[in-house]
Amino acid sequence: TIRASVAAWAKTLANEIGPFGITVNNVLPGSTYTSRLQALMQQNTQASGQSVDEVEKHIKNAIPLKRIGQPEEIANVVAFLASPAASYVSGVSIPVDGGKTPSI
Repeated sequence: TIRASVAAWAKTLANEIGPFGITVNNVLPGSTYTSRLQALMQQNTQASGQSVDEVEKHIKNAIPLKRIGQPEEIANVVAFLASPAASYVSGVSIPVDGGKTPSI
C-alpha cells in the first residue's frame, strides 16, 4: 500500500539525516470529521441509497473507538512530534485512526 511505502521511505530518510539532528516521522490520520469526509459521505449516500447517518454509522462501526476523529486530535499528534518533547522520536509512522490500523 501507499502507507507502507511512505513508512519505509520515512524510516530510510530518518536513518540518512538523523546524524544531522533531524527527525522524520509520519502521522497517518484515519477518518477525520472534515468537510471532505462529509462530502464523501454524501457521495456514498447517492451510490448506496443509505442516509448520511447510516453511512456515518458504518464508518464508526469499522473503528475500534466507534467514533470519527476530530481534526484537533490529528493536530495534537503533529504538535507533539514538532515539539522538544519528541526530540528522540524518529523514523516512526503513527496511526491516528482510533485503533483501525491492524498492527501489533
